[in-house]
Amino acid sequence: MLTQPATAPADSPKEPEPIRTPRKAAIAAWIGSALEYYDFFVYGTAAALIFGKLFFPSKDPMVGTIAALATFGVGYVARPIGSFFLGHLGDKYGRKKVLILTLILMGISTFLVGCLPTYQQVGIAAPILLVACRLLQGLSAAGEQAGANSMSLEHAPAHRRAFFTSWTLSGTQGGLILATLVFLPIGSMPEAQLLSWGWRVPFFFSVVVVGVGLWIRRSLEETPAFKAAQKAPKKIKLPVAVLFRENPLDVVKIIFACFYSVISTVFAVYTLSYGVNQMHIAKATMLTVVVLANVIALGAIPLWAMIADRVGRKPIFLTGTLGCAVLIWPFLWSIQSVNIPLIFVLGLLLSGVVYSANNGIWPAMFNEQFDTRYRLSGTAIGTQIGFALGGFAPAIAGGLMKSGGWTAVALFTSATAIISAIAAMTFRETYNVPMEELGKKRG
Repeated sequence: MLTQPATAPADSPKEPEPIRTPRKAAIAAWIGSALEYYDFFVYGTAAALIFGKLFFPSKDPMVGTIAALATFGVGYVARPIGSFFLGHLGDKYGRKKVLILTLILMGISTFLVGCLPTYQQVGIAAPILLVACRLLQGLSAAGEQAGANSMSLEHAPAHRRAFFTSWTLSGTQGGLILATLVFLPIGSMPEAQLLSWGWRVPFFFSVVVVGVGLWIRRSLEETPAFKAAQKAPKKIKLPVAVLFRENPLDVVKIIFACFYSVISTVFAVYTLSYGVNQMHIAKATMLTVVVLANVIALGAIPLWAMIADRVGRKPIFLTGTLGCAVLIWPFLWSIQSVNIPLIFVLGLLLSGVVYSANNGIWPAMFNEQFDTRYRLSGTAIGTQIGFALGGFAPAIAGGLMKSGGWTAVALFTSATAIISAIAAMTFRETYNVPMEELGKKRG
């Protein structure tokens, strides 16, 4: 007896279509990154202006400053370690879970910095505790940008991926602005009050930061691309292993492309210390340059990303990298010459406009090199190893300045930018590649 093949009832429920919420994902990425990088940049500002006196007292103020700037770089040592762990969690269990974890970890570590005793109070234990807190900050930052970028990219509509993903980097600029604005009144306090309790206030403010960030991120949907990958017949148990089996070369390319980050930390951290501590330019003047440059970047980053959605990622990235390699020379010269109007003009052009070309499109450009199954791992590992040089750049620049002057710092910064540009030229152009084909090797 023949039987008819079983068929689903006509009224059987269909599986709902994945919900794509590009605007909500972009806003959550912007605000979350702003709040998290507020914590991260507060540390950088304090390292440039205050920590040398509090945690690394020395007869030579320059030595104390270099030591404090080196602790800024310590956070970048933890980033590659965190990228393996948090990248695995994000690819295995979801982007949303990683973004909540990184926010909590950053908030706790930043608050603890504000609680630390100084060298005068407990001796060598003070800088040791400071480094420990900085390591926790670095672990958090390792997953923040990669997670937020993957979330935004996978929610974004076709042909607008760079624009929506750029909101993550606009958020980091917002965090830097907020951190610097907090330090403007703090930095103008009398020296005794600043060094006794005033410097702690921005770190305690991280409690508010964490509360707002958690409220925003808890309501965000997981991405359609990640949900689709989770339904695959064979789920991968260790995304990192598959990444290095299928796509190791792109990780290496991203590492070298990320050398451009030296420009950012030299501008935002080292030149702040150099201008204030060596050239005796007012703190408020140098901090204002940083704030205004990042206000301009808030508009420039999405504009560069919109252009990249039309003409491609690589031309925009190369424009920013090579432009900064040139502009760093007159900018450092203007600080050496204490030419305040020129410091403003060149600083805003360098960091606000030209560097924004990199920040506008690297989130899409790097993420689009990888398959959804290991996208967060590939981007996190590549960027965090590459960004490590940027983290130590202020300390390296301090040493170069001591031995070779401002031209040695300019040469170092330009060289790293050129290496970044060469690496970027080897990337696949992906602005017109569909989401489901990203990371797939073409014959």
